[in-house]
Amino acid sequence: MRSYQPDLTPPWKKSAPAPEVPAETDLVVEEAVTGFCGAVIRCEKTAEGPTVTLEDRFGKHRVFPMTPRGFLLEGRVVTLVRPSAGGPVRPTRTASGSVAVPGARARVARAGRIYVEGRHDAELVERVWGDDLRIEGVVVEYLEGIDDLPSIVREFAPAPDARLGVLVDHLVPGSKESRIAAQVSDGNVLVVGHPYIDVWEAVKPSSAGIAAWPVVPRGQDWKTGVCRALGWPENTGAAWQRILSSVRSYRDLQPELLGRVEELIDFVTLPD
Repeated sequence: MRSYQPDLTPPWKKSAPAPEVPAETDLVVEEAVTGFCGAVIRCEKTAEGPTVTLEDRFGKHRVFPMTPRGFLLEGRVVTLVRPSAGGPVRPTRTASGSVAVPGARARVARAGRIYVEGRHDAELVERVWGDDLRIEGVVVEYLEGIDDLPSIVREFAPAPDARLGVLVDHLVPGSKESRIAAQVSDGNVLVVGHPYIDVWEAVKPSSAGIAAWPVVPRGQDWKTGVCRALGWPENTGAAWQRILSSVRSYRDLQPELLGRVEELIDFVTLPD
């Protein structure tokens, strides 16, 4: 007969039990040891115990054991458990991957702004980050090109309580865009960019239903050349609507764009 062994651990050294949270698909958590943050993709039974697979914003997958107190949910330590059939409704996420806030009202617009080059850039940012931007009170405007960026920045008159973020297409060393961006040196302005000739290319080809974005010879209008190479009608407006409709969330965008937009939102919303 096994004798009773009392627990002599002092109360102040005992870990408080963490709430159990069903690992519903799309729940966004952070693994407590590595800091890896991602959305739940699936749960599986293994010989070593149950595991959960997380996917981060850039599509990277990691598998973790579902150990007690092993995860953080919105900064709170939790224990993930396998979801049961007919369990609670899973939390929804915005298209950017953020946890949705049901019933949240749009914040009054900040003095700060995010400028993008063109209408297509603005529509893509709105499609993926629109919910987040409204909660943060960030307005996105488009410029129809950045040739006059230095004068536009001076006219905006950025300040610590009115920061300006600028997203530039084809911001690579030696490009015209990089030379223009280098003329902006205000500490309350952040100019970042992606390497693509046009924001169309920031949509993953697989999401757009194509094998790859075609290479368009110099001297040709890039968008028209893309339509021609793909056998689409040479109507760039209709082609863009086709591409935009294929974007459902951040998973449909290249990480080179994802990181830059997130960086701009963080910059514009920093406390004064």
